[in-house]
Amino acid sequence: MRSSWPVARLHGLALIAALFAASVQASDVLLASRDGSHHHNPNAAPLTVLNETEVTMYHAPTPESYYTIDFEGAGEGTRYPGLMMAHIIFMSLAFFVALPIGIAMRSVKHAGRGFAVFAFWVLCALGCASSGLYKKLTPNMYQGAVHTAQGYFTLLVAFSLSAIDILTIFRRIYSFFRSGERFTVKAFWQTAILGHKNDHDRYAEYAGLVDEPEEFEEAKISLPSPDRQSGDLDPIEVYTGDTAQWANDVHNHRHHYRKHSTASEGTLFGTSSPSRSLDKIQEVKVALKSKKGLLQRIGKGCFAVVERSLVFAGLCQILLGIVIYTGASRQRFYESPCADDASGGCRENYVNGCLAHLIKGGIFWSYGLVTFARFLGSFAELGWAWNRAPHNKSYVSAEFTESFVIWFYGATNMWMERFGAHAGDPFTTKQIQHIGIAAMFCFAGLIGMGIESKLIRKWLASSAFTASRTERDPQESVEEPPSYTASFNPFPALVIGVTGAAMAAHAQTYLFQVQIHTLWGNLLVAFSVLRCFTYFFLWLRPPKSILPSRPPTEALGSFFLACGGLVFMFSTEEVTIAAMRRGRDDVMMFLNVAVAMTCFAFCWTLFVVGFKGLLKSRIRPVISYSSSA
Repeated sequence: MRSSWPVARLHGLALIAALFAASVQASDVLLASRDGSHHHNPNAAPLTVLNETEVTMYHAPTPESYYTIDFEGAGEGTRYPGLMMAHIIFMSLAFFVALPIGIAMRSVKHAGRGFAVFAFWVLCALGCASSGLYKKLTPNMYQGAVHTAQGYFTLLVAFSLSAIDILTIFRRIYSFFRSGERFTVKAFWQTAILGHKNDHDRYAEYAGLVDEPEEFEEAKISLPSPDRQSGDLDPIEVYTGDTAQWANDVHNHRHHYRKHSTASEGTLFGTSSPSRSLDKIQEVKVALKSKKGLLQRIGKGCFAVVERSLVFAGLCQILLGIVIYTGASRQRFYESPCADDASGGCRENYVNGCLAHLIKGGIFWSYGLVTFARFLGSFAELGWAWNRAPHNKSYVSAEFTESFVIWFYGATNMWMERFGAHAGDPFTTKQIQHIGIAAMFCFAGLIGMGIESKLIRKWLASSAFTASRTERDPQESVEEPPSYTASFNPFPALVIGVTGAAMAAHAQTYLFQVQIHTLWGNLLVAFSVLRCFTYFFLWLRPPKSILPSRPPTEALGSFFLACGGLVFMFSTEEVTIAAMRRGRDDVMMFLNVAVAMTCFAFCWTLFVVGFKGLLKSRIRPVISYSSSA
């Protein structure tokens, strides 16, 4: 991608610009072609009427496409819109219904998750079959399309995850029969198929930690009753937690007994007793087991990330499918200054604008949906749902993740703005604009990550320790302020807000394009303002509960962010030109369509998060809530 930050493609040359382009050197013409648009005086008033002659000087008219064949009568006898609709419906059900349901079921080890995976593959098979029939019966209207190749790659990744699942089941079946356990259908289903640990396995990890001397032969393990469990801990967590504490206490007591008892094994047998050798072996086993557990946790984390990424891969396939279905049929060449790369439908010198708008708009759209999911309570176990992390554990903050993504984008795109430019070519105004935005992303992301770093926070607080420490109070613990319990990092919101304000002021050739860019730019600014309000109110009263606090400013901000990302994609040059050609250049229409689609997507997000919560509530104990008022 040559241009990194999404901007709308300008539509042609005015008469004076055409005269100038004819008189400049060939290198200037190549540079203009590289930027993929035409020179437009930013101080001139935007045009209100589409100039087709001006557009075709640099772009070929958009030729026929699959859409025109199916719905506008361009291909009599070759129309099969039903097959395409079947492909869209089946693949959408697979990636946005069956896949999220399967992910939710996997998170709670539900017995029905296998049926969800099976439904996913059945829907994918039906979708691929309908697509294959459509391609066989319809002429190829888009040469070099990558939608099919990337779709099969996504399915290959999904198949790899399913293969890992199958291999894991076979490994559990093998372990089940080798264990010598008495075979029952229930035990086989729970242990080998579902992967649930039975009671013996549940406490087996503590076996060997305690070698009781004779004085402790009558010590018994008293397991707590389920009535003792509280909070959102399941019985397994409560049992294992208390059992581990019991094992640790008795283990320490045993060493204390050996140290002070005159009849201890250390006195009778010396330092090289078999018991001490067994202790060393047991310590090695525990160390190896902890390392194996760490690797398993890393593997499970990678598996979960890849599996959830398939949903976003489905979104990418939708965008690619729309481009190809409505795009170019074949390359057509015209007598124009840029006839070498004249083509329609996100092809050739249109491709940079399409990629920029679709990729960046898709990121904002997805970011808005994830932000709304956080508002609903997703990632509460990490403390990302505007709550305190359960079990007093410390995780990477959501703001650190946002800052890392922002930094990564800026660090890479600062150097991509000049892709395609020749050595010695001057920097264009557009390049300077985009490089400045990328630099802001890079350094603001670094600041955001630095603020979230606990190590850097300690460094910054060292001056306070130095000033308050005296000889009478060495190593005295200092109470943290309440604001330390949450993250108040405004830099991700600042970057998005400044970007929206800059793009709202971006010069465009046509008035309709100016209005569309202003619309989504202001939506991003609205998200930034609302996120700052969230921090303001949470600063006054940081969250104290592990339950999601659900600040209403986040609900509104996530909606503006997702809607802004969708309008961002709508502002692609070819979409705006097509709207002007058909008399659909109405800003209110674009906004209403974006709002309706965003509301539908939020309903889908609510369904997915709510369904996961329903599954968890069925396997967790009933929790009683107490008012904090």
